[in-house]
Amino acid sequence: MGTPVVPDSDVAARGYDPFDYRIHEDPYPTYAWMRAHAPLYYNERRDFYALSRHADIVAALRNPKLFSNTNGISLEQELWGPHAVKTSFFLAMDPPDHTVYRGPVGAAFGPRKVAGLEQRIRELARDRLEPLRGQNRFDFAADYAAGLPNDVVCEMLGVPAEDWDQIRADTDQLNQREDGSEERGPNAVAAALRLADYFVGLVRELRRRPGDDLTSLMLQAEVHGVRHTDTQIVAFLFLVISAGNESTGKTIGNAWYHGARLPEVQRAGLHGRAGDWTQETLRYDSASQMTARAVTTDTVLHGIELKQGARVAILPASGNHDERVFDDPEVFDLDRDTSDLISFGHGPHHCLGSALARLEMRIALEEMGSLVSSYEIDMGGIRRVHSPHQRGFASLPSEVVFRPRRLEVG
Repeated sequence: MGTPVVPDSDVAARGYDPFDYRIHEDPYPTYAWMRAHAPLYYNERRDFYALSRHADIVAALRNPKLFSNTNGISLEQELWGPHAVKTSFFLAMDPPDHTVYRGPVGAAFGPRKVAGLEQRIRELARDRLEPLRGQNRFDFAADYAAGLPNDVVCEMLGVPAEDWDQIRADTDQLNQREDGSEERGPNAVAAALRLADYFVGLVRELRRRPGDDLTSLMLQAEVHGVRHTDTQIVAFLFLVISAGNESTGKTIGNAWYHGARLPEVQRAGLHGRAGDWTQETLRYDSASQMTARAVTTDTVLHGIELKQGARVAILPASGNHDERVFDDPEVFDLDRDTSDLISFGHGPHHCLGSALARLEMRIALEEMGSLVSSYEIDMGGIRRVHSPHQRGFASLPSEVVFRPRRLEVG
């Protein structure tokens, strides 16, 4: 039987550690080393394995009987274990329970329902852009990319508009980690407590006066003849707010960042190819980097024995760079076929909000392109988010050139 492989090359001497700030800065050389030399990588210090090849990732995500969600999807000890269902709700379940509990909200995120939201999302995007008109310098990440997805999901959940910005601020703090630490710092803990308190109040209010929103729908839905508890609804709110805010907003920011690096991408993206810009960003540098699973029975992968209960980090962001699937994966190519990207996962846990996320990203870039003809980023002023799961920016100070405003004739 093989033994776990620990990297010894220069490029991966530090190994793969999702809590290491150096990995957050640029994980892709380490991913490439893992795919080539350690397709089942082992982190001895934190005692977890990692899958980095596209085929292995897809196989694992499609097989919840072997790679289970029931201990959650996070490697942090405080979030890992059978208690994960209390904070992650149906995300910490396997089929058939996962299918049953996810069912009531599935229709709300279906392609047809999401397509009907396009006009409203454009309105929200324009509302976010209006204060930026005429400002040649602004923070794209903080002032726009993080705000739009948060506004959309908060409105869907019945959160009053006056509370949206505070929800976003607390969500941004929620997943921050100190360099090398699995534990949340005091700011993250305080944000989690504020959000929990707010969500409890929101649930209480919507139980008294339900509205035409997703939270009210969940409150009225029944599973096995029983309505969801307040604890389950609060966990659902954490799940949807965090997923809708974190991943989508940060991927929009990543698109903007790579557009600043690559002038030809910027020109095409701002002048009609926002959809291709979105798709290739999802492949090239998606915010969603890692998810975790627990092995349910002893198994062998790449000649290495995985014992029952072993923790496995699954790296879709690495799979999206797998040269076995994508030609020249380190090239940002707007003409690329992205049908095999796995940024939204695969199998029964494929991201519920994938259609909404794609639509939000495309609209965000289209609406910005309708106002801006070109831009630059102050690379010395950018600031990354430091999360074991999410890759993106807290700050992208930008200088833009606005398109001439059309004169209205009438």
